[in-house]
Amino acid sequence: MRAVLNFYQGLGVHQAKLWAALALLITLVLPTTDWPALSGLNPAQVKAVLILLLAAVLWVSEWLPLFIVSFIILALELLWLSPALAQLGQPIGDALFFAPFFSNIILLFLGGFVLSSLMQKAGLDTRFAHWILQLTQGEPSTTLAGIIAVCAFLSMWMSNTATAAMMLTMVLPLAERLRVGTPFRVGLILSIPLACNLGGIGTPIGTPPNAIAMSYLAAKDIQVSFLEWMMLTLPFLLIALTLLWFALLKVYPPGTARLDIGTVEAEPLRARQWLSIGIFVLTVLGWLVGGQFGIKTGTVALFPIIAAFWLAILDQSDFRALPWDVLFMVAGGIALGVAIDITDMGCVIVGWLPSTGSFTLLVGALVLVAALLGTVMSNTATAGLLIPLVVSLSLPTEQLFVLVLAITLNCSMAMILPVSTPPNAIAFGSGVISVKDLARMGTLMAILGLVTAFTLGPLYWFWVLN
Repeated sequence: MRAVLNFYQGLGVHQAKLWAALALLITLVLPTTDWPALSGLNPAQVKAVLILLLAAVLWVSEWLPLFIVSFIILALELLWLSPALAQLGQPIGDALFFAPFFSNIILLFLGGFVLSSLMQKAGLDTRFAHWILQLTQGEPSTTLAGIIAVCAFLSMWMSNTATAAMMLTMVLPLAERLRVGTPFRVGLILSIPLACNLGGIGTPIGTPPNAIAMSYLAAKDIQVSFLEWMMLTLPFLLIALTLLWFALLKVYPPGTARLDIGTVEAEPLRARQWLSIGIFVLTVLGWLVGGQFGIKTGTVALFPIIAAFWLAILDQSDFRALPWDVLFMVAGGIALGVAIDITDMGCVIVGWLPSTGSFTLLVGALVLVAALLGTVMSNTATAGLLIPLVVSLSLPTEQLFVLVLAITLNCSMAMILPVSTPPNAIAFGSGVISVKDLARMGTLMAILGLVTAFTLGPLYWFWVLN
């Protein structure tokens, strides 16, 4: 694809025009042609496939902002797919397509974003990071472990992009005190994006692919609580972070380097900070134990939203600054799954797959696709593209559960290039690390994700599910 684009660009054709032409081909030309790949499908299924193809093109090309793609998916479902279903004698209400945009998962993520904003505005994230770094007392390996731990922990509860930006401002001065050419200088900065990427795996609100996975599993009556998700992912997260720490010390050894952490006199916590801590602790407790009382995670998420603004800790400007684009991007991925499910495309997809082959082979193929796609495009878009297809397969509950979880983790483990994730781009912009540095350690994390799909998945995840 890239070679084709470069060829046409050499002829003076702008890349955006090529993506526009491809999008028009999918939506206007293919439906009117006798395309062999679409033979045997009813009109609604044809439209569902074309919506999927269009979303894939727009996600991969990033020709349009990803949240706009979600609105395009919704518009095509309402104006294009719904009438086709009605003609087939399957009239459905528009509410089915609107539901993903304010579902339990979207509420859960909105609550997570409010908690993140709460921590940042109260200065609790910076205070926590300073405290951990001062505990290390400048010993290189301990300081590196502290940076990795802070990045991972904060990314479990707040935006990994915001965490990476904050930690870079704190760690970069430490790295710059080391002599240029010192390997450990690179290792310090490299630990930030990789640990932030990994940390998002640990909780349902850590990264959008987690929310997409939980939504589709719930649609198949596979309920995963907040606590169960952490039980499923934390062992893997701890292994990955430990491996990252050892690998960075091995590849970028500190030698005789010593870091000057310095001391920061912490002011006493103010009333608003205590309130923020209280809201955070109560919300997390609600997510951990709410399922035992039949309270959904999205319902719990209403508490920090109401409390933060009612107590005037956050204001209207904070509300407007929330990452609404990410919420709509996640909702669009869920809405795409509705189209695939309502048109029974699962049966068709099963027919396209080889009739022979083991489940292990299927897992290997799909997680490899997830890792490759996640390297060059948004992990949210990758999850939104692959998980609906996987859920539509006629697999036993346990196999479906493991496959979705394996794909979700591998979407987040794709961190090889600067463009793979926002934390990677932020750290790369510091000028301390190179593409080669990111590719070397990112490939190690990607391999770990692939190995996990064949080891930890079949063993530990099946045990937790049972």
